[in-house]
Amino acid sequence: MILGIGIDIVHINRLERWRTHNGLIQRYFHPKEITDAESRGASMVQSLSARFAAKEAFGKALGTGLRGLKLQDIQVNNSHNGKPEIILHGEAHARFLRLGGKNLFVSLTHEKENAVAMVVIEGGTAE
Repeated sequence: MILGIGIDIVHINRLERWRTHNGLIQRYFHPKEITDAESRGASMVQSLSARFAAKEAFGKALGTGLRGLKLQDIQVNNSHNGKPEIILHGEAHARFLRLGGKNLFVSLTHEKENAVAMVVIEGGTAE
C-alpha cells in the first residue's frame, strides 16, 4: 500500500551558488553524498541538485515536510548497479517507521537547468 508520494524540482544554478558559501553543502548533504558527487567531476552540481530534490520529495511523501529533520539524515546514494536509493538515519528514519513505512523508492533525473526527484513510501499490504 502506498503511504505517500512526493516530487520536487531544483534549479541546478541554486546548488552552483551554494558551492560559493563555505560549509553550506556540508550542512545539507551526508559526507558520502558529497564524495560520490565529487567523483562525478563536471556533473557534481547536477548530482547534488537531484539529491537535494530527493530530500525535499521525501518530506512531501512523509506528509509532514522536513521540519525537525536534518537533511544529512536523508542520504541519497546509488546502489552498485546505479539505482538511486535513500538511506535514512536519525529522526528521518524514525518518522518513516512511525508512518508505517516498509519500502522507499526514489527516481532522479536532471536536464539542463533542472533536477527532479520522486519518492514513494510503501507500507504493509492493504487489508
